[in-house]
Amino acid sequence: MAKSSSLNVRVVEGRALPAKDVSGSSDPYCIVKVDDEVVARTATVWRSLSPFWGEEYTVHLPLDFHQLAFYVLDEDTVGHDDVIGKVSLSRDAIAADPRGIDSWINLSRVDPDAEVQGEICLAVQMLEDALGRCLRCHVLQARDLAPRDISGTSDPFARVFWGSQSVETSTIKKTRFPRWDEVLELRAALGAPSPLRVELWDWDMVGKNDFLGMVEFPPQVLQQKPPNGWFRLRPFPRAEEDSGGSLGALRLKVRLTEDRVLPSRYYRPLSELLATAVLGPAEEDAASPLAVLEELTSGDCRQDLATRLVKLFLGQGLAGPFLDYLTRREVARTTDPNTLFRSNSLASKSMEQFMKLVGMPYLHEVLQPVISRVFEEKKYMELDPCKMELGRTRRISFKGAPSEEHVREASLGLLTGYLGAIVDAIVGSAGRCPAVMRLAFKHLHQRVEERFPQTEHEDVKYLAISGFLFLRFFAPAILTPKLFDLRDQHADPQTSRSLLLLAKAVQSIGNLGQQLGQGKEVWMAPLHPFLLRSVSRVRDFLDRLVDVDEEEEAGGPARALVPRSATVREGYLLKRKEEPGGLAPRFAFKKRYFRLSADALSYAKSPEWQNVNELSQWLSALRKASAPNPDKLAACHPGAFRSARWTCCLRAERSAAGCSRTHAAVTLGDWRDPLDPDAETQMVYRQLLLGRDQLRRKFLENSSVDTTPEAGTVKGSGSLEGACPDALARQKAAAARLLEVLADLDRAHEEFQQQEEGTVAPGPLGP
Repeated sequence: MAKSSSLNVRVVEGRALPAKDVSGSSDPYCIVKVDDEVVARTATVWRSLSPFWGEEYTVHLPLDFHQLAFYVLDEDTVGHDDVIGKVSLSRDAIAADPRGIDSWINLSRVDPDAEVQGEICLAVQMLEDALGRCLRCHVLQARDLAPRDISGTSDPFARVFWGSQSVETSTIKKTRFPRWDEVLELRAALGAPSPLRVELWDWDMVGKNDFLGMVEFPPQVLQQKPPNGWFRLRPFPRAEEDSGGSLGALRLKVRLTEDRVLPSRYYRPLSELLATAVLGPAEEDAASPLAVLEELTSGDCRQDLATRLVKLFLGQGLAGPFLDYLTRREVARTTDPNTLFRSNSLASKSMEQFMKLVGMPYLHEVLQPVISRVFEEKKYMELDPCKMELGRTRRISFKGAPSEEHVREASLGLLTGYLGAIVDAIVGSAGRCPAVMRLAFKHLHQRVEERFPQTEHEDVKYLAISGFLFLRFFAPAILTPKLFDLRDQHADPQTSRSLLLLAKAVQSIGNLGQQLGQGKEVWMAPLHPFLLRSVSRVRDFLDRLVDVDEEEEAGGPARALVPRSATVREGYLLKRKEEPGGLAPRFAFKKRYFRLSADALSYAKSPEWQNVNELSQWLSALRKASAPNPDKLAACHPGAFRSARWTCCLRAERSAAGCSRTHAAVTLGDWRDPLDPDAETQMVYRQLLLGRDQLRRKFLENSSVDTTPEAGTVKGSGSLEGACPDALARQKAAAARLLEVLADLDRAHEEFQQQEEGTVAPGPLGP
């Protein structure tokens, strides 16, 4: 059994940010910190005071995290980046609403005295003798303190307060990992007990000392359970200053998920029910777990559920049958082919998440070359006369600025050139599309053709596939390549506009040209001939895409989305050969291109192609790759051993234990992550609990059954009205079985919780 904790974080956008550059604008980006560790950084949005990031992260956390903070900074080419403001959310505030936080939050000013980090190790004893009470505080060490000096270190000392007395430790110079090992005694006369406060300060020769953090213990704690161990440093207690919106605001979506994942055997009955449902008839299914989940969920919750279900069925090798089950249900209840898969149903969300989970390498292979060209060439393209900036284009002749017609012709040539490369790449990629995706599209093609066989609906089977592949996969990736890992940075405004025009054109091709000329964007008309010529090529491509044998699907459960030998993370890092003693000169560091897989970390002088990655992504990838390693260290030295001592903690023993705690528990979720069927099934169980009472009322309490053949109908509530007796009997049996499985999981969770609390003796548990 394991406990899991994760944060779903979406940094949506900012508004009304202050201008930090002389141009009257800013280049904002956002840093996400969990306690003292930076876990993510958004891309920079250039020249904007209302930036849109739209970046989403899943952060897997230790259970004891305290705070989530968002810092907005302005990127500067020269000098340090300017801090604009921050938003701090405590763990309790995030957990207060199970739905999480989804709102605009004003930025607050960043107070240096409140920006504390690190921990202190203390051992406190309370003594009494004839002279009164005595408090003995053993100040052992501290770690990961904030750097307050220009050298990147601090000169820390501790100051202990108890009652009216205070006493200080010695000052340890130039370290963020001081070791004092000093025992300080304070005495107080008998009377009202006093709290203990320990403050850490950075000593400065000139000016006032800098605050590093504090811990405080009330009298009850000192008497009942004196502190002994590591304690997180906190800022001085003060209300966080709200700038009143003068620093702007962030729109954030944050949801905390904490759960207990049981051993696999407890989830087997629910997994079997789910597998039975996808392999059975879908049209009359109303009581299976999937039918209940589809009825219960909506919005963001439905998208999260779709991701979990896709991962769960991928782990069982049943992703194809699962998507086919949802397709059959969606097609059966659709009467107008123009509305097929147009809503955010569970079927639509599941297919969308499925493509992202299994098709990202395919997407990169198809689109990366053209997207890179658009970013690197930075050509000005515009067809809308209301948005044309004639001065932005290269002069066509010596007679003056180019005319609107010249700009339109030049833009049309550039757009058709890029679009031609995109269409060529897509229509030539049928053989490179993952087999499991091709089979899912084949089943979709078959179900839609069976439901709408009429000649006038000939295009519906093509539109069903292109609606997913073009409108929900290729076009969004072209519009925002950063969100699909096609680029490391967001596009500048000019490139972003070019990408928007290309995405609109790809959407029109995906709609098979049916809506050309019907919208308000009549200025797109010059592109229509090219788009119509591309439609026939897309139809041929879709025919080839679904021309695949059932046997081509990989057999057996897919335990990981990528092979162990596949690249998990790649990019440039600096390396140097370890040499004893002395400070390494700059030329000792060499820039090398590293590749990380689940099996190895390797490097070479140069890559076949370049894909620069953020440090936080590297750390996360390395932590995941080393997760199965039983010899991982709980602590490390962040400094170097030179001049016969560690530069971080100043210890002279080369073999001394690490002074900084490793953060292996904090990782970023990624589409390359191995599948975890137990965790996904646990989430499905939690969702089903929300509909348990509804399921019981619908099938086991409120329905009256007349099973005589003459009756032919069932009197009840909801979808049971009009159901035949045999179908109702099957649905009631399925509902009873599902409720029984949920009750078994309830009991297993209760027993494990009792074992953790020590109220029952440990022993074999089993369903």
